[in-house]
Amino acid sequence: MSKPPLLLLLALVASACWRGPALAAEGQPAAPPEVLTALGRLRGRQVNVPGADRTVDVFLGVPYAKAPVGPLRFSPPQPAEPWRELRSATSYPPMCLQDPGVAQRLSDAFTNEEEKVSLRNSEDCLYLNIYTPTRSDSKVRLPVMVWIHGGGLLLGAASTYDGSALAAYENVVVVAIQYRLGILGFYSTGDEHSHGNWGFLDQVAALQWIQENIAFFGGDPGSVTLFGESAGGCSVSAHVLSPVSKGLFHKAISQSGVAVLNAIFDAHPERLAKKIAVIAGCPASSSSGMIHCLKGKTENEILEATLKMELTRLQLDGNEKHTVFFPTAIDGAFYPKSPEALLAEKSFNNVPYIIGFNNHEFGWIIPTMLQFPNFTEGLDKGTANQVLRSSGQFTGVAPKHAHLIADEYLKDTEDPQQLRDHLLELLGDVMFVVPSVLTARAHRDAGYPVYFYEFHHRPSAHAGLKPDFVSADHGDEIGFVLGRPFLAGEGTEEEKKLSKTVMKYWANFARNGNPNGEGLVNWPLYNGDEQYLEIDVTQKAANKLKEYRVGFWTKILPEKIAEKERERTEL
Repeated sequence: MSKPPLLLLLALVASACWRGPALAAEGQPAAPPEVLTALGRLRGRQVNVPGADRTVDVFLGVPYAKAPVGPLRFSPPQPAEPWRELRSATSYPPMCLQDPGVAQRLSDAFTNEEEKVSLRNSEDCLYLNIYTPTRSDSKVRLPVMVWIHGGGLLLGAASTYDGSALAAYENVVVVAIQYRLGILGFYSTGDEHSHGNWGFLDQVAALQWIQENIAFFGGDPGSVTLFGESAGGCSVSAHVLSPVSKGLFHKAISQSGVAVLNAIFDAHPERLAKKIAVIAGCPASSSSGMIHCLKGKTENEILEATLKMELTRLQLDGNEKHTVFFPTAIDGAFYPKSPEALLAEKSFNNVPYIIGFNNHEFGWIIPTMLQFPNFTEGLDKGTANQVLRSSGQFTGVAPKHAHLIADEYLKDTEDPQQLRDHLLELLGDVMFVVPSVLTARAHRDAGYPVYFYEFHHRPSAHAGLKPDFVSADHGDEIGFVLGRPFLAGEGTEEEKKLSKTVMKYWANFARNGNPNGEGLVNWPLYNGDEQYLEIDVTQKAANKLKEYRVGFWTKILPEKIAEKERERTEL
């Protein structure tokens, strides 16, 4: 992407005027770093990372778009306004509007910092945080790694995740972005009145801002890697599929989430739109009326409607119309077709791709958040089947056919612990394993480089916090990707080594499109043998991950359902 002459001029001026914490008198703190961007001057702060040989300049709460309020609610993001005075960038920005209690608990569980980050809500939330190694040579441009947080497109904040360790240890620029969530981020009427996917368009706006401004922070706009976990991984996958994102990034990493998850796409968003309108006290007779009414609601009224929706609770009544998390929709632009159709067409963006997941994705944090019945001690068969029949949004299977899945996974056992373990494996397979493998296969078959992994390590910090039966739970790899053993001052020596290894793999990929490097176990390409890397305190290559289970969900189960439907028709 070529830069306008004004931006080129500003980049030169910024290089000349960079005020990093250079040579302060001995014993004196360095001057706070300052950067002149295309919109104005920022002052950040410098931090030290334990064990790292370089400091990091941190700029928090940098606006990349106008506040999406008033007439901009349910509209594409607009460029941020410039500012005249020196702007402080030393405080965390507010998170986008969401359930504050659940959001804080989620942040406390996932943060890689020693101190918990206190979060506050606001509709004015389109900000990003930048972590850049302190520069000694203003001409050097470093790879850029853009972190997209997870949270079911309903929860999450950039400030939960501190990018300073990854920046310090691997000499890369880390940017953590925020985007509208829930009703304000993804509300779609299925027509021209509210296309939806506003949160995805926010992410696009952040990537455009990065293209125009990251050079001022020492980053290379020609080497941008997207990486994210859970809904953040799904977002990365969505950008790989979307024509709107073409040219805004060059490599991609999806951790525990891809765009073709049943749970985060709705082919008929108008049904959810009407339900939300009714709960918010709006007429649901027309799309234009719903949008007009919702635009007039206060932040608190939108939040109240969100809480009444109970989008983080699995309703155990077998009703297919219940929704958890918040789904995306076809909007004609970001998603011109469904994610499945875009993947099948193989017309997605040509970028190297790392895809993977943990070996116990439904181990504890997701079923706890979804308020599964007391599962830690085990489940009886009736409850296990009830959960399965109510999980159609995850499985894509109607309750009347849920017994076909139960026959495969739950079998004849009556043991409560076995039933629990089989059910959690089932949900992990359909939510994470199968979609990830199908996405990897599609990219491989299109001729693009793919590297696949399964993360195996249970963090030692979880002793006493999570039950012993839980292995590598959802989100457990984040701390190792972002250097938690160093920032939080916890973890064994083995875990510090593991974190350095994972950061090295991820950063090598950001630099070269290939995670391999000196001193690392070879990570093979995902080829016809479907080779992948098992990541633990030691690493090893393997192949054909869960081949039979993938075959069950993609071939055996559809055939059995088709057979049952034929039998019903004949009757």
